[in-house]
Amino acid sequence: MSKTVLAAIQMASSPNVSANLIEAERLIEKAAAEGARLVVLPENFAMMGKSETDKLEVAEDDGAGPIQDFLAKAAGRYKVWLVGGTLPLRGAQGKVRAACVVYDDQGQRAGRYDKIHLFDVSVPGSEERYQESATIEAGEQAVVLTTPFGRLGLTVCYDIRFPELYRQMAATGMDILAVPAAFTARTGAAHWEILVRARSIENLCYTIAANQGGFHLNGRETYGHSMIVDPWGVVLGSLAQGAGVVTAEFDHDRLEKVRTAFPALEHTKLRCR
Repeated sequence: MSKTVLAAIQMASSPNVSANLIEAERLIEKAAAEGARLVVLPENFAMMGKSETDKLEVAEDDGAGPIQDFLAKAAGRYKVWLVGGTLPLRGAQGKVRAACVVYDDQGQRAGRYDKIHLFDVSVPGSEERYQESATIEAGEQAVVLTTPFGRLGLTVCYDIRFPELYRQMAATGMDILAVPAAFTARTGAAHWEILVRARSIENLCYTIAANQGGFHLNGRETYGHSMIVDPWGVVLGSLAQGAGVVTAEFDHDRLEKVRTAFPALEHTKLRCR
């Protein structure tokens, strides 16, 4: 299949899991109606809690739970490959994994990636402070899945600041990159588009960057500007704020032409281990 419609879903999730799943399904249905075959939900799509510990109360065991059931059923119902943003799966020592679980268009689980880089920062110029490691256990492994559309790489939000992760995935033949995120308004305004486009350009791949975008009941504001970017760094579609869907075509022939004409990946001198 040379061309495939990709979709990035943008939400402004609340602490109410049931309400968020209803909204997510509405947007998945909309994406499917627009022809999407690969759909990416944002980080924390099922819940943006009032506190960092709220996620512990809705955490699920790997392979069983209402959020995972929702993703499987939605993927099968709308016949899409569905990248489930992140959801909290129980880890060790009372923490969770920020897990990105993928389902194929039959509703079967195709893979899982656990967020590696945790957002433990103080945002310059503001009083915003985050410590994801207090409740989240970091992942260890990069993940690239084989799909009918090409090789799909999975990363989450803060990961995007660490290019060595993406170079490692590119070395396995990554064609499409999914980046579910919940970028803050301040860091997003400064860096979001630059980083998303840079990862596409460096790794000569399409990127589906699905962000949270709006105001949340915990007082947090997320940046939005979900976008789909081609391997030359061209933004094919974007959405500034609010809930909605961004769609664009993944053109495998164009991908191969760009890589052939501009073979930067073949010129790599320093290899990641």
